[in-house]
Amino acid sequence: MKKWIWLACFGLSLNAMAQSLPAIEDKVKNMTAKPGFLPMYLDGETGKIYLEINQWKQELLYNTSLPAGLGSNDIGLDRGKLGEERIIRFEQQGKKVMMIQPNYAYRAVSNDAAEKRAVEQSFAQSMLWAFTAEAATGQRVLVDATEFMLRDAVKVANTLRRSNQGSYQLDKNRSLLYLPNTRNFPLNTEIETTITFTNTDGQTGAYVRSVTPSDEAITLRMHHSFVQLPDANYKPRVFDARSSFIPLSYYDYATPVSEPIEKFYAVRHRLEKKDKKAAKSEAVKPIVYYLDNGTPEPIRSALLEGAGWWNQAFEAAGFINAFQVKILPDTADPMDIRYNMINWVHRSTRGWSYGASVVDPRTGEIIKGNVTLGSLRVRQDYLIFSALLSPYAKGLPADDPMLKAALDRLRQLSAHEVGHTLGLMHNYASSVSNRASVMDYPHPVVTLNAKGEIDMSQVYDKGIGAWDKVAINWGYREMAPGENEQTVLNTILTTAAKNGLQFISDRDARAPGGLHKDAHLWDNGRSVVEELKNVLAVRQKALENFGENNVRPGTPMAFLEDALVPLYFYHRYQVEAVTKLVGGAHYNYALRGDGQSIYTPLSKAEQMAALEGIMKTLQPEVLNIPERIANLIPPRPAGYDFNRELFKKRTGLAFDRLTPAETAADLPLSFLFHPERLNRLVQQQTTVGLGLEEVLQYMVDNTWKAPRKSGFEKQIQQQTEQILLTYLLGGSVNDDNGFEVKAQLQQALENLKVWLTEQVKTSTAADKAHYQLAIDRMKSPDKAKPTLHKEAPPGAPIGCEVEF
Repeated sequence: MKKWIWLACFGLSLNAMAQSLPAIEDKVKNMTAKPGFLPMYLDGETGKIYLEINQWKQELLYNTSLPAGLGSNDIGLDRGKLGEERIIRFEQQGKKVMMIQPNYAYRAVSNDAAEKRAVEQSFAQSMLWAFTAEAATGQRVLVDATEFMLRDAVKVANTLRRSNQGSYQLDKNRSLLYLPNTRNFPLNTEIETTITFTNTDGQTGAYVRSVTPSDEAITLRMHHSFVQLPDANYKPRVFDARSSFIPLSYYDYATPVSEPIEKFYAVRHRLEKKDKKAAKSEAVKPIVYYLDNGTPEPIRSALLEGAGWWNQAFEAAGFINAFQVKILPDTADPMDIRYNMINWVHRSTRGWSYGASVVDPRTGEIIKGNVTLGSLRVRQDYLIFSALLSPYAKGLPADDPMLKAALDRLRQLSAHEVGHTLGLMHNYASSVSNRASVMDYPHPVVTLNAKGEIDMSQVYDKGIGAWDKVAINWGYREMAPGENEQTVLNTILTTAAKNGLQFISDRDARAPGGLHKDAHLWDNGRSVVEELKNVLAVRQKALENFGENNVRPGTPMAFLEDALVPLYFYHRYQVEAVTKLVGGAHYNYALRGDGQSIYTPLSKAEQMAALEGIMKTLQPEVLNIPERIANLIPPRPAGYDFNRELFKKRTGLAFDRLTPAETAADLPLSFLFHPERLNRLVQQQTTVGLGLEEVLQYMVDNTWKAPRKSGFEKQIQQQTEQILLTYLLGGSVNDDNGFEVKAQLQQALENLKVWLTEQVKTSTAADKAHYQLAIDRMKSPDKAKPTLHKEAPPGAPIGCEVEF
């Protein structure tokens, strides 16, 4: 009864307001009408846009995006970038029309209105905007939406400020509607604007200066989508931690006290069979992705093919041609919420690619998948393969093996990012299972053949993986009549585990103090230690071949450094993977009763094998850049700038052979000496039999106490020893280390000091200076600054370290 009275009063309020305002028809008679989901009216004389609000009870989806971006990878305001999706509703009071965002993170899924109201009133809602009514006819109200549309909807100014690029603010005089992409449809309203930001203090960052014609003004485009929410026929799928699907969570306060209050749904598209009884059936509505029509060949064909691999997984899940990839029609707008997009995005520097989605916050249903592929990435891959093959003895080879490999990488990348928009997380444990998932980060598989030559015939996989089929089957399989969903889905995952397929994701793989033996980025092989040997052999062979044939005829010889950088650091990710075995373990995202192994520390033998492999990468002969190569690289010619893709230098314009070795030595040490790893090593002494004390002694024995090298390799050896000392000193006073860790580090330092003191007495003058420096440094351990990590040329040389 109370609800009926409120609705009646609401209706009277609208009717009363309609009597005090002009009719909508009179207000808009000289405007351009755009009928559709939210009827729009454009006033060409004033440049204003009006919306007709006629949905007072119905929630709808509101989303923002960036159709024309800044072009800077470091700032991140990319073309095609999605903003936050929000459920909204309109409410009216007097002449005010409020745009309200309810709080779906906290709910009461109940039929009890009082129980639902108690939760709604316990947590804040957000009033996103308050419009002023300009006209009204019956239950319809016209509002001036110009100021709302011409605001900083994607928080560009905040992003620029956080990136230290200057203080910018929106300039309303230089902001206006972008009419070509302001359109209306029956189920969605799309409005686009041109927005300009001006600098308020005259200080601008280098990133902005590098991509804007004038850094005093940054002009971008922003897009607003109002969309009818999906109907109630979608059935959410309860999230399973073993499935590799991205979860959406909320708190349900109507949950009995005996059950968990936080609920999880898997994020996925809606997909239904036409024939629910058939083992395989066409879909009622296929999932269709559209490739950016600005993508050139042969990249276009590679991206189409790679994205299309997913149809293999949907076929395995019981669907026929349910996943399709097409070229975006010229008449379509890529920001239109109805189109799942694969965008080919340009930036001034290479960077990451990512997959994002517009998701219904109520259920986890994906409404729009949106992939961003950075166009410079393929050029970096091409450079890496050129460094490996030294291909330019007679100019560019006719068959261009570098391009073939780079296109193979693009196919994999396209599949990978589309996978995110299908709802899938990364799976970094697939490389030990014959490349079982495109959701891993794949290092190129390069080997030496029987003749000792570099072989790239298996560089990247060329199809969807076994785990990907499992994941899609779990996420999208439609139950046949009579099937128990929970039983079927559990069987899919337990069977996969019995077949040796694993799923381990980002937190476990990305942490510098990483633990899982199989969860690594950019690694290969069932045994990461054995693969490190292969990677080092390939690297050594490529360095032996490295020379003027690594650049095209007519290219400045200084550009050899561009190719040398990714080759020299070619082993960096496999080294990182091997370090995780020291103090490492194997575990699964096991559920009680599912039969999976839970947690097993690695044996002493496994950990020592890893430590031996790491120490080999610190040997001077591995770290050395031959003088022959250094003498081929002169200073960069006038007219060509230095850039961050090159080695750091302490030698001015001259090529620096020591600093690359410093970086390469620092990297594995920074992982080994991470406090999490050191604390684990102390604690595993009594269980595994390998503790921190033995690890430290092994490292000192194979550096400081190793036989002395000669010539330039001796300089590298001494530099590496000083870097190790930095980590010993820094760790001994690092409060992230436990007391026992500090005690053992200090004891190792004391033992080393005693040894160094003896060496000073008996060594040559050159060695004596090296040893005395170490003794002097030991007096001030607080001044030792371990880098964690020494900066290598930014971004992963194989691709990137930051991704959705």
